Amino acid sequence: MLTIKIEARAQKFLRRVPHKHGRQIVGKIDALATNPFPPDSKRLKGLPFHQVDSGEYRIAYNLESPIVHVYLIGKRNDDEVYKQLKRMG
Repeated sequence: MLTIKIEARAQKFLRRVPHKHGRQIVGKIDALATNPFPPDSKRLKGLPFHQVDSGEYRIAYNLESPIVHVYLIGKRNDDEVYKQLKRMG
């Protein structure tokens, strides 16, 4: 089982979302500890990150075994997540 580390930007986002959505996102993140590459995940082109969706939110993460780093969480239809990831990557 892997360790999950939620980075500061992702933690800040989780504090702002409605409680119900936050629980769903955290459940999806926790599932990454047992399977870091679920069937609905995909690698982001040109970036060292993977993404997985949770409802209307997108979770961007990277596996540096034995730690899954969750870097960003954002709205699925918001390109701002990708812009931030490009700056980080």
